[in-house]
Amino acid sequence: MKTIINTEKAPKAIGPYSQAVEANGTLYISGQLPIDVATSRLVDGGVKEQAEQCLKNIGYILDAAGYTFDNVVKSTCLLSDIAHFAEMNEVYTRYYAGDCPARAAFAVKALPAGALVEIETIAVK
Repeated sequence: MKTIINTEKAPKAIGPYSQAVEANGTLYISGQLPIDVATSRLVDGGVKEQAEQCLKNIGYILDAAGYTFDNVVKSTCLLSDIAHFAEMNEVYTRYYAGDCPARAAFAVKALPAGALVEIETIAVK
């Protein structure tokens, strides 16, 4: 059995997918773009500001499903340029300072809406 998770605090899905799906104690959060719900636009700034917004959006979804960043076991960070890795990582480490989740980070040709960063997450209770 699965439960669809949606919150008004995070950006609405812009395609045929859910913000997150919970199944058997595992939460699968779709890739979060750095969209500010208040403006429905990418946040101003560069990689650091965008990574911060992605992680805030993930936090809103975790909270809506009854999870925290401590429950995260895997992240996938998509970057428009691998040169952005250090800046993204600087922000990422503020959210995962202790027992860090497994992670993959790689560059892709392009991200939706011209974003510089997108992050997807898996959490387990």
